[in-house]
Amino acid sequence: MVRSLFVLLFVLLLPELAMAAEFESLGLTGTQRGIYTVLIFIIAYGFVMTEEFTHLRKSKPVILAAGIIWAHAAVLAAQAGVSAEDMHKAFEYNLKEYAELMLFLLVAMTYINSMSERNVFEALRSWLVRRQFGYRKLFLITGVITFFLSSVADNLTAALLVGAVVLAVGSDNPKFVSIGFVNLVVAANAGGAFCPFGDITTLMVWQAEYAEFFDFFKLFVPSLVNYAVPAAVMYFAVPDEQPKASSEAAVQLKPGAIVICAMFLGTIATAVSFKQVLHLPPFMGMMVGLSILMFYGYFLKIKFRVEGDGEGGFDIFNKVRHAEWDTLLFFFGVVFAVGGLGYIGYLELLSGAMYETLGPTTANILVGLISAIVDNIPVMFAVLNMNLDMDLYQWLLVTLTAGVGGSLLSVGSAAGVALMGQSDHKYTFFSHLKWTPAIAAGYAASILTHYLING
Repeated sequence: MVRSLFVLLFVLLLPELAMAAEFESLGLTGTQRGIYTVLIFIIAYGFVMTEEFTHLRKSKPVILAAGIIWAHAAVLAAQAGVSAEDMHKAFEYNLKEYAELMLFLLVAMTYINSMSERNVFEALRSWLVRRQFGYRKLFLITGVITFFLSSVADNLTAALLVGAVVLAVGSDNPKFVSIGFVNLVVAANAGGAFCPFGDITTLMVWQAEYAEFFDFFKLFVPSLVNYAVPAAVMYFAVPDEQPKASSEAAVQLKPGAIVICAMFLGTIATAVSFKQVLHLPPFMGMMVGLSILMFYGYFLKIKFRVEGDGEGGFDIFNKVRHAEWDTLLFFFGVVFAVGGLGYIGYLELLSGAMYETLGPTTANILVGLISAIVDNIPVMFAVLNMNLDMDLYQWLLVTLTAGVGGSLLSVGSAAGVALMGQSDHKYTFFSHLKWTPAIAAGYAASILTHYLING
């Protein structure tokens, strides 16, 4: 299951996220309608945060909230004498952002689904299970794999894939599963922070042109420190034992698996080239990569139809159909809900309260702490729409904190929420909270490392 945070690979070029350059906000934050829209957003996001318990898909409340917020924004604009044309510019600005976001993520999700269907990830899981590593060695291996895997796949995908390994070898050792899952959450969030394709928030900053593609790799060492500090503390709590022997048979890759992996890397390179060389939005490069995958899928379909091999066949549109549409529609709601609040004037108000009062460093560190409670996507989207005047160091700082801040609590990231559901009560909110001081030490150490290296 590939969801929100594509780290997975995945978001689009948000063309110059400077709202004031495109249109002016209404500045009507003190009106009754304005306050009402904020309450609507808070209520909707309350449903998002309780998705694990209510089983109400997170896209549903935010889409409804987005519609209500923009309806009130339109009424406020009319009452303020703003022309319909000017109001449409603000609305279409958000539409353009979302269109690019959806196309980029759709390609990324399709590639991940294709690799999963070709048994790429299942083969990796099977290999690790059959190697019979001890718990402590497996703790390190799964953490490192998750760290690097999440730099090209989203934190949710990386955590779920490697989490299956931890569950398989630790089925009779709940303590190992609990600590191992905490380790995976920290590794997944840290790994997505240093690569533009590793997390939605990182991609947003890149495509908003606040940092170049290779600038983000300056965060590699701070991200590594963020993972390594709590991992070093937790390592000594991992049982120094050997799991029971496994008789699981090796999983075979389906035809074309390696080729599709190579094509995915080529698609990433194409997206980067379109942005860096041709100065075109990266989603266009991703769409080129999707077309190549379509042609290859057609080749496999014809080849194995002739050979009569049902296993080798490949239907690209089936992979598109199984993209995580709840996530894509959730982003629609987020983009338009936050965009509507910004049009009314709340982002300017928030910018003044945080960045002008506290200063960029303190505010950016606070963004990470907020991301432990509220999903980092709307938080970063709001920051980008504040039209802040920050240098590269500060943009990299907020990229780092927004990416890794969710590790502080199990509910702070999609990876943590998903693993709680997968763990059969072996990994819980409170089992994660036990290690929050160590994770907080890693959070502080990563910020200090960023200052020492890039400040």
